[in-house]
Amino acid sequence: MFLMKWNGLTQKEAEARLKQYGYNEIKELIHISPLKILLRQIKKNFVVYLLLAAVLISFFVKETATAYTISVVLAAIVAIGFFQEYKAERAIKALKQMVMPVSIVIRDGKETEVQSREIVIGDVIVLRTGEKVPADCLILEERDLQADESILTGESQEIRKFSAKSEKNYERNNMIFMATNIVSGRCIAKVLHANMDTEFGKIAGMISTAEKELLLQKKVNSIAKIMVFIALLVSAITGIIMLARVPFSYSNVVDILIVVIALAVSAFPEGFPVVLISTLANGAYRMASKNAIVNRMSIIETLGETTVICSDKTGTLTTGEMTVKNVFADGKMFDVTGAGYEAKGEFFNRGKKIDVNENAPLSLLLKASALCNDSRIERKGTDSEYNAIGTPTEVSLLIMAAKAGVFREDLKFEREEEIPFTSERKMMSVLSKENKMYYVYSKGALEFLIEKCKYIQMENRLVMLTKREKDRIIEVNKKFTSQRHRVLALAYKKTNLIKKDDFESNLVFLGIVAMLDPPREDVAEAIKLSGIAGIKVKMITGDNKETAAAIAREIGILDSGKVITGDEIDKITDHELSRVVNEIVIFARVRPEHKLRIVKALKQNGEIVTMTGDGVNDAPALKEAHIGVAMGKTGTDVSREAADLILKDNSFSTIVYAIKEGRTIFNNIQKFISYQLSCNYAELMVIFLGILLGLPLPLLALQILFMNLVTDDLPALTLGFNPPSFDVMEAKPRRKSSILNKQLLKFLVTAGSIMALGTLGVFYFTLNVLNQDISVARTSALLALIFLEIANAFNFRSFRYPVHRLPFFANKYLVYASIASVLATILIIYTPLSKFFELAHVSIFYWLSAFAISLIVIIVFDVWKLRMKSNGDNGNSIKREY
Repeated sequence: MFLMKWNGLTQKEAEARLKQYGYNEIKELIHISPLKILLRQIKKNFVVYLLLAAVLISFFVKETATAYTISVVLAAIVAIGFFQEYKAERAIKALKQMVMPVSIVIRDGKETEVQSREIVIGDVIVLRTGEKVPADCLILEERDLQADESILTGESQEIRKFSAKSEKNYERNNMIFMATNIVSGRCIAKVLHANMDTEFGKIAGMISTAEKELLLQKKVNSIAKIMVFIALLVSAITGIIMLARVPFSYSNVVDILIVVIALAVSAFPEGFPVVLISTLANGAYRMASKNAIVNRMSIIETLGETTVICSDKTGTLTTGEMTVKNVFADGKMFDVTGAGYEAKGEFFNRGKKIDVNENAPLSLLLKASALCNDSRIERKGTDSEYNAIGTPTEVSLLIMAAKAGVFREDLKFEREEEIPFTSERKMMSVLSKENKMYYVYSKGALEFLIEKCKYIQMENRLVMLTKREKDRIIEVNKKFTSQRHRVLALAYKKTNLIKKDDFESNLVFLGIVAMLDPPREDVAEAIKLSGIAGIKVKMITGDNKETAAAIAREIGILDSGKVITGDEIDKITDHELSRVVNEIVIFARVRPEHKLRIVKALKQNGEIVTMTGDGVNDAPALKEAHIGVAMGKTGTDVSREAADLILKDNSFSTIVYAIKEGRTIFNNIQKFISYQLSCNYAELMVIFLGILLGLPLPLLALQILFMNLVTDDLPALTLGFNPPSFDVMEAKPRRKSSILNKQLLKFLVTAGSIMALGTLGVFYFTLNVLNQDISVARTSALLALIFLEIANAFNFRSFRYPVHRLPFFANKYLVYASIASVLATILIIYTPLSKFFELAHVSIFYWLSAFAISLIVIIVFDVWKLRMKSNGDNGNSIKREY
């Protein structure tokens, strides 16, 4: 047995190979390691190191209570981050399982669909064009089989495969390998090796599990690093000022170090990683509930920037359940009743019901529809409804034949050879052996197939296919396409030659079938919403331009642009295409290579492109697009692997929903980061200004840590769950905007300043006017700052709408977090924990005062937001949000 040897392949080479071909499912082969996640949390969260330094300094200055408490907080931060990331990884794995590749296995003599990962050694599987090989297999039977093994070899050339002579006598070209793709043809193969015992599994064992850092995570980390730098700088300046005011002594240095620790801790944004992971994971879950499976978390940010959606027509803009409505054969027009995948219907000619068996051309056409077909239908129960396995177009032909009682299973034939359908040839042919005679059956696009025909089947005779008859057929075809029907032509011939070169010559034309695939009910509204959001929609289809235009008119996208065909694209250069591509809304009769050119042209014009695709040849376009979208129902394994987003329902509306969710997630990230920074800024200013004014330390390091963990992180976490605004899709797409802009900086600095001044005012009033003990003054300051931060969180639910204009439970999780913060504050004040936090048991007066002070930040921001609205600024500098 020939096995590929990888002993000489280094880890870097293996990683480069996998990265080059975009194979992102390698993590499915490696168990999620909790220990690795824990180590990664410690490694990537630089705040952990800063807190660890604070612990060591606290021990050095003999502040053991502070040291132990910071240690507990440190452990909590790592633990929360660990559980959130572990949960997120398990969630993403679960989401991917919703669209896990399936394979057809022959068990107990029947073809059965199973998840590819459940395949075992000895299984016999069936593979067709566009499918990914789930294991290392020996080829038992094949038809024109070609495989792409570039994932293993690095060579992109398609490799011809052949069936083995026996299970003991075979070579490399008699095997197909896990993770490679079937480019064309079909085969029946036996599984020899599965999972990590495969050739690909051996490479997987060498692959590093290092995670890619998200662009969002980089942006968040850069903000956190800036905040830490500011905190350390302010802490150092404060320490120097204090040291200059007092005589140098050990006790004074210790006191100053304690203050420096408190200042540094006040601005450490230790909650950023936890909140970011939680927000993204929650967004991915919400998208999954609406049938959009996120394949790469990094696209969530890009979704909100989308400016152009290039969508397939069939199954995405339309229902995908094709139904044959008309047949033109024997020079006559036949109407077919019924709809969907239910084999209930009759055949009529000029309003009169006919018996199909009495019309030879029509009977032959139905037989050809069943035999020249790679799809299959299975009865759901005792009625006439069927489950479809295959493409909608082919399934509609099987349902049409079933309405006349013609089933492939009842026909006595053997398929000897086939020439598969390709996007270049636009047709498919099979060689069938029936009662020692050979027949060729073909189907495809009329303009391609009719050129292969020499005769036409009429009642009980064959006649030459004249130019006049051709013109008549073409006119009928135009009539169908103008009524948005998809049209397929069928032909056959009886032959004694079984060479493929002779298959598609001198065919006998049988007729054309016109099928209808109606638009999805919600697609027109989704396209309208896209227009409002500033997103252009372009239809890309293999259908002719008349059919595409009819659908486009119905769903409302043809009014704003032009139509171009694949042949016309071939005649222009890439530069010329980039000049006209923005004006075109329909691309008809396109091939996969056209999709790639269209994406590149749009990107050259600065557009952020979302592209859909389902075929094996669509993978390059999906990778080239900013967001590649694959079909969960009909997409090939190759397209799903290349895609960033997978649609479980194949619906265009799901793409629009995903964009809406992407905008919402980005807005929520802006909210929780702005909120947390305003709180960190307030705590920093409370300490810094207090020292500058000659006041005692207003808050201790432990007290600040408590606020960071309870009243900063909890509300910030819930802001990540903020619901979408009703008008989030009314803003134009942002162009790679940063998380913080000038307007948000004004918001957070203003909020932080109000909270800092309010807290200092309460501290000064309690200490110097009410003449209370320092512990009481610090407790009152702590209460004031906690209530101010809670009130501020309600401010940050929206950058545009006043607090009183939004329902109190608009974000119910924020309400719950606020209650939890208050209860936790009660716990540390009125229990023995107060000794550790150096707090005093204060009366209800201080609670009411803190609550009253907190209303100031709400009033200021409500007035500010109302003035923005009256001045005509509807938040254009801040994207639409709640």
